[in-house]
Amino acid sequence: MASCQVAPSRSDPLISLVGMPGGGKSTVGRQLARQIGVPFVDSDHEIEQRIGGSIKQFFEHHGEDAFRDLETEVIAELIARPGACVLATGGGAVLREQNRELLRAGSTVLYLRSTPEDLFRRLRHDTTRPLLQVKDPLARLREMHQQRDPLYRRCAHFILESARPSAVQALVNMALMQLELAGLLDPTRVAATVGAEPT
Repeated sequence: MASCQVAPSRSDPLISLVGMPGGGKSTVGRQLARQIGVPFVDSDHEIEQRIGGSIKQFFEHHGEDAFRDLETEVIAELIARPGACVLATGGGAVLREQNRELLRAGSTVLYLRSTPEDLFRRLRHDTTRPLLQVKDPLARLREMHQQRDPLYRRCAHFILESARPSAVQALVNMALMQLELAGLLDPTRVAATVGAEPT
């Protein structure tokens, strides 16, 4: 686990999760939000609500550029929304510099880092992710990881290694520790819930 620069200070903490597809952003984000006692928001879900369909279908009909335009619009709105929350972003959100700047300036960014091999084990039967519907998804994951890992690092305030998908609570605890050390969370606020079983 490594950390970058000190995270921004807000009266209402906004925590954003970035990382590769299948890296655990939604799973960790939901549990982290529950333990902090704030809402959880998934930018991909917000996009699907807006378009009234799946991202996969939107990709097929409008292409990646149109999707990235919409993604930037939604992320900007979520960052500007008042109140604390935990925000899980799409795996490709960091491809645009504008998104990286929005996330880093307006939230505390946690990068859930996994290897392409770990991701492949989790995603090999997944048919919902447009960029992985190729003959050799492992090669595609390696290519994506090589391209995106430096961007995730550039965007993140903290990096959490998430090799084991079963270690969700460990990741949540690491995230809480980093946020507390950075002075972004009151330790007494989450002490009662850390280690609690999810409901």
